[in-house]
This record gives sequence, C-alpha cells and structure tokens, in this order.
Amino acid sequence: MKIRRILATAVAAAVTTPALLLSVTPAFAADKPVAQTQEKPSIAELEKAAEAAQAVYDAAVLAESAATEALEATISDTFPLTVAAKAAEQAAAEAATAKTAADQAVVDAKAAVDALPETATEEEKTAAATTLTEAEAAAAAAGVAKAAADAKVVEAVDARDDARVAAVRALDTAQKATKQALADKNAADKALAEAKEEEGEEGEDCVPEAKLTTVVTGLPSTVVAGTKVNFKLRVTNGTKKTMDEVLPFAYVHATDESGLNDIDDLVHLQWSSASSSKWETVDNEHYMDAISPLKAGAHADVKMRLTIDASAPAGNGVTFVAGDYFNDNGTCGGTPDLEGYEFLIAAAGTKPGKGDGAKPTATPDLTPQTGTSASPVNGSLAATGSSSATSQLALASGAALAIGAGAVFVARRRKAGSHA
Repeated sequence: MKIRRILATAVAAAVTTPALLLSVTPAFAADKPVAQTQEKPSIAELEKAAEAAQAVYDAAVLAESAATEALEATISDTFPLTVAAKAAEQAAAEAATAKTAADQAVVDAKAAVDALPETATEEEKTAAATTLTEAEAAAAAAGVAKAAADAKVVEAVDARDDARVAAVRALDTAQKATKQALADKNAADKALAEAKEEEGEEGEDCVPEAKLTTVVTGLPSTVVAGTKVNFKLRVTNGTKKTMDEVLPFAYVHATDESGLNDIDDLVHLQWSSASSSKWETVDNEHYMDAISPLKAGAHADVKMRLTIDASAPAGNGVTFVAGDYFNDNGTCGGTPDLEGYEFLIAAAGTKPGKGDGAKPTATPDLTPQTGTSASPVNGSLAATGSSSATSQLALASGAALAIGAGAVFVARRRKAGSHA
C-alpha cells in the first residue's frame, strides 16, 4: 500500500528573520519560467499504447525470424545464386581444360611442322601448316571462352556474396528493431502498471487526520555554526482510536542569507528513540522508525539533534515534520500538512543570545494543531535504525523554495508493507 499526497502550503511573506528562508526576490522570481502542467494519459490511453507496442514487438519478432531464415537460405547449397555460382565455376573449369588442350594442340602442331624432313612434299608441308593454323585459332577461341567463363564466375560469386551481405544487414536491422520494440514495449507496460498502481493508491482509504500532530519543542530560534542542539519531536494521537503504527517524518533545509543558495550539505539532522542512545541520520527521504502502537490521546517523543558544520555561512534553516499512520485493517492517513519550524544560522563563534525557540511558520497550515491534551507515552518508537519505507519530497532544487507570493508545493510519497 502506498500513499501519495500533494500538499500546497502558503508561506507568509512577513517573517521577522533578516533573510526569509523559502523566498526569492520579485526580480529573481520573474526570471523563472512558469511551470507548465502536462495532462497525464488515461489508463485507457496507456492500455492502447501498450497494445500497440506489443503489436510492434510481435511484428518485429516475426520480421527478425524471417530475416534469419533469409540469411540461412543464402548460405544453403540450394540457394539459386549459389547454384548459379557453382555452375559458372564448373563452366569456367571446363573452359580452362579446353584452353589447356587447345594450347597443347598448338604446341604439337608446331612440333609437327618443325619435324618435317627436307624430303617432305608440298602437300605434307601444307597439311602441317594448316593443322598449326587451325590449332592456333582453336586456342585463341578457347582463350576467349575461358575469359568469358571466368567473368561469369566473378559475376555469379559477387551476386551470391552480395545477397549474403544484404541478408546479414537485414538481420542486423531486424534485430535492432526487435530490441527497440522490446524496450518500447517494456516502457509501455511499465507506464501502464505504474498508472494502475497509482490509480489503486488514489482509491485507498488514506485520509488527512488533523488530530495526528507533530510538534517540535526545544529547537532554538538561532543555531550557531559549529555547534549541535538537541530538541524533541512530539507525535500525538488526538483521536479516539488507537493507531496501530505511526511513522514520523522529518526534513531539514537551509540556505545562506540570500535565500538563493542552499547549504543542505552543511546541515545535519539526526533522530533517536526515547529509549535509545543511538543516533540515526535523517536523509530527507525515509520515515523514522514506527511508533507501534500509539493509543488514543497518547503521545510519543522522538529525540532530535541538529548539527551545523563550522564552515556554514550565516543563513536560515527550516525543519519540516509530519507523520503518517497505518492500521492493521488497511486504513491509513496522516497529518494534513508538513509543520515547518524556522531557525537562523549564525556564523561560527557568534553568541546566539537569548531568544525564543523556533516557532512554526506564520501560515495557518503550518501552525501545529494541538487537538486534545496529550497523555503519557503509550506508544514505543523502535530503535533499530531508519525505516526502509520512503517518503520522498518533490521540492524545487531539493528544498521548499517559495515562488512569487510564496507557494510551496511538497509531494510526499509513502509506502507501507515494507516500512517495518
């Protein structure tokens, strides 16, 4: 089971920090292209595409099979051009034999002329000369015949070889076409499967639950680079029903004072269960381990630790928190919005001074919903490492950047069944 939720949260423009995190100047915003929304293809359209891709693939397989058979035919002894080439070679061999015999006849005729005695009659001399002349003519004709036969051999062999080369090329083209058709078919099948899966997700009984709250306490309003601070994330089930499994989630983002350059690699957020001393890194993609169960009206605290590298410049940060629940009966849901807590980052060596702790951002959607008063902890947070279930935030530049008036679009994708 998966949950996909798209949360649109307005970030107030008037914030007391010197450089508003998640904001851009009007001039900068004006340079940004307007996002274009593309309509997703329907299931029916994807099914047609998958069917078409399957048909193309089937045709490609048949074409490759035909090309293979065609190539095999060209190298068989019964292939017409092969038969013709063999016949030409045989004729050339016979012409060569005839030419050899004719040449030998010339040699013999010359020898006969040379062997005539002085007493030979004119008739004998004439007969020998005639024999030589006829032998030479026959040899010349045999030479012409042999040359013609040799030419036919070259022509026939070239035709046979050209046919084989063409068949090899045709098979190569067919194989490439089959490979591409298979890739297209697999892509179409995958798109259809994902669309059906997503359609199934949208029909799941996963609902926003305002009384499941995630509240940060103890996070200072200013954190000095080169230091670390501890605070808590309290997850409260304000409903009247037990939640079989609650998965807390946290996300941290920071920028320099301009608000345009993120310094996320210099900001590190970790978590630990209340009963464990082991710290796990928040990777902005995965849930923390499950609270199982969280009874009605109960809360559980997750220990959090924020570390800012000493090299971090002065800037601004925000920690987002949220939570989802999954029940054994298949029902599920979660906090309607991410709760965002802003803090200033002071340069290393700076004294933070006395100030209030980090507060939720000023928009109503980001204000923690307290619901009913929390009871003592009735849930337990596992301390075996971060969950494998993913909660991916689709954020501009990997963070919650405000555009124009400050709209933040955050997509969270949850998976259950693999989050234990």
